[in-house]
Amino acid sequence: MESLDFTRRADELAPAVLGSVLWRGQIGLRLTEVEAYLGPDDPASHAYRGPGGRAATMYGEPGRLYVYLSYGVHLAVNLVCSPAGQASALLLRAGEVVAGEELARARRASKRPGAAELPTARLASGPGNLGRVLGLTRQDDGAPLGDEFLLQPTGEPVQVAHGPRVGISVAADWPLRFWIIGDPTVSPYRRGRATIAGIHPQA
Repeated sequence: MESLDFTRRADELAPAVLGSVLWRGQIGLRLTEVEAYLGPDDPASHAYRGPGGRAATMYGEPGRLYVYLSYGVHLAVNLVCSPAGQASALLLRAGEVVAGEELARARRASKRPGAAELPTARLASGPGNLGRVLGLTRQDDGAPLGDEFLLQPTGEPVQVAHGPRVGISVAADWPLRFWIIGDPTVSPYRRGRATIAGIHPQA
C-alpha cells in the first residue's frame, strides 16, 4: 500500500485521504469529510492574499498541519498539500472516532457537558469538534505528519461524493467538499447538489 502523496493539489488528493485514519496518541479518527482550498487561486483560502500572517504554514512544505482559530472560538486543522509555495490544503471537516472514544468524550465534555450523551457519530463531526477531539492547540500549527500525528491509509475503497463548500461567503459553490457517501459522521448540512465522484482506493 502506497503512502499518500501530499505534493498533489488538495482537490486531487481529497478522495484518497477519505477513509484514512489520523492518529494522535490514543485517538484514532477515520476521516470522512474534507474540504479543499486552492491557495492563491481560491478567494476563500487563507492563502489568497499571499504568505503573510497565519497563511505562512500553508505556503510551506506539504504534509504538515495548518491549525488556526476559527471564528475566534475553536481550532480547525488542515493538511497542507502541493509543493511548497502553492499553498493548497484540505480542511478536515469530520471523522469517525475509531480509537480513544473515552478521551474524545472527555475532551468534548470540557466545552459541552452534554457530550457524554452524544452519539459516537457526532463526536468529531464538524471542524471544531474534530479539532477538540484531537486536543489541538495553536502550537500544533506546522506539525509534520509522521511524528506526533500519523495519517494511516487503510487501503479500503470508499465511495466519495463532492459538492459545494459550506460556511464561507465567497466561492462557496465551488465543488470542493468531499465526503464518504452514507457515513453518519458527515456534517448534516448540504448546500447545492452533490456529484458522485466514484469509488476511490487510497493510494
